[in-house]
Amino acid sequence: MSNQSSTTSITPLFTSEKTWEELLDHTDFVTIFLSDVLEDYIVKQRWYGGKASRLKYIELAEYFKIQQHGEVYYGLILEVNFVEAFYQHYFLPIAFVTDETFAQNDRILPININGQNGFIIDAINLEAFRKVVFERIATAIPNDTTRVQYHKSHLFNNITYESSRFMGLEQSNTSLVYNEKYVLKFFRRIFADKNPDYEMSRFLSEKKAFKNTPSYLGSINIVDAENINITIGLMQEMIPNQGDAWDYMLRELHKVFSNLEYKNITIGSLPNTNLYQRLSINDIPPQIIDWAGLHIFSQVQTLAKRTAEMHIALGSEFEETAFTPAHYNDDYTVWLKNKMLYQFQNRLNIVENNMHKLKGLALNLAHEFLDKKNHIRKQFVNFDWTKLKGERIRVHGDYHLGQVLVKNHDFFILDFEGEPESTIRDRKVKQPPLKDVAGLFRSFHYAIYANVFNNMQHYKAPQEALFDASEILYRYITGLFLGTYVTETQNANLNLGYNQERIFILKYCLLEKAVYELGYELNSRPQWAVIPLKGISNIINH
Repeated sequence: MSNQSSTTSITPLFTSEKTWEELLDHTDFVTIFLSDVLEDYIVKQRWYGGKASRLKYIELAEYFKIQQHGEVYYGLILEVNFVEAFYQHYFLPIAFVTDETFAQNDRILPININGQNGFIIDAINLEAFRKVVFERIATAIPNDTTRVQYHKSHLFNNITYESSRFMGLEQSNTSLVYNEKYVLKFFRRIFADKNPDYEMSRFLSEKKAFKNTPSYLGSINIVDAENINITIGLMQEMIPNQGDAWDYMLRELHKVFSNLEYKNITIGSLPNTNLYQRLSINDIPPQIIDWAGLHIFSQVQTLAKRTAEMHIALGSEFEETAFTPAHYNDDYTVWLKNKMLYQFQNRLNIVENNMHKLKGLALNLAHEFLDKKNHIRKQFVNFDWTKLKGERIRVHGDYHLGQVLVKNHDFFILDFEGEPESTIRDRKVKQPPLKDVAGLFRSFHYAIYANVFNNMQHYKAPQEALFDASEILYRYITGLFLGTYVTETQNANLNLGYNQERIFILKYCLLEKAVYELGYELNSRPQWAVIPLKGISNIINH
């Protein structure tokens, strides 16, 4: 609680005789706060994920105190119920301030508490709150059994609070930078279980000493009324970086495509290669190296190595059951097919309803997609686990170039929360490691096409020819990635199955990912729908 003195000229919307420490025991306050106040406030927040649905009412699922040395803040777990008969949970920490200069834009409610005028605000805006949270993690004791559990890693010792600031604009979470060295991510949308980002980060960092992800430093979990552990905060080291791999890749690709004209290269005479062919750097023809340069290929090799090392770490556990490798079986197959067929039907409806938005190559490919829908559906159903010898492991689950930081020609992998559309249980299902590889391949495909779309005015060649060059480059990049990745994983005995099996799973996961992307593109930027449609066409015609 912050009591900076200042005369306030506010008209309180609510008056409570109780003290701030007792406020949430005041049922009248809670009722008004949830129905009249928070409904208006929450729908305006960037981290609120229910914008496409109709809010019905909000309930207070849990509340707990975040406190130290007499300073008290509340953590609220809000259950947002929707007209469409589902709900989501959100974390909101609140503070009471009496100074009008605080949180001009993030006020939730003008209130008079025990004779004092002030505001309830999102506590994250208050430095005093940010400091308390930092100090509670920094001084956490082992095996905390209280309701609000602070945990710190052995890497986070003898550290004192210096400064804190917001990291910047994020969608679903709020990240704070401490001492310009550490990042605390507050999860806003929360689940009745440990967050996969917390689990994976702690496992890779503490148990496997995997170097290419930010070190796990600490966390805040609460134990709810049902005795379930809920993650609300994750503290990690801050990696000084040159931006993410998506922006980095776009800059590199612009150089590559500018070379077409600069080096007077005829796209039609560039040598091609087969999709999903494992390549080494020596297999890439001199004409391709002359066009694209060696740098982009050596960076692809490094990223393939880091991806393999992540999977080797995730697949080498034999004690902690959440991380021990598993074989394919009936349960997994039923789960996978149900998920795939539901998603495929959903995307099919979107394509049928949005054909009028497409033209040219995108329209032709959309017709092919609809003409071959039974063939695609069959590919999803044809998952015969009895023929598969490889292993399933915990994977990143939402792996793309935007989840990778670039630092001095090396790569750091972050954000292990999993696929935003999936339930928390689905995100923890052990999957083929090639699911992550497929996610990255789709991201490469996107980056190559996005570069063409973004820079059309800089290139002389017509769009169709640039698309041809895009496909050739995509094949060499993914072939080299696959060659490097498979060699690394085989040397470490991570079992991806035999060669045919690897190609089958890779194609399956690529098809799944491209179909997933199609819905997003048709809804938000139809001119880009050509990218997933081309990806689908590559797979079904291969």
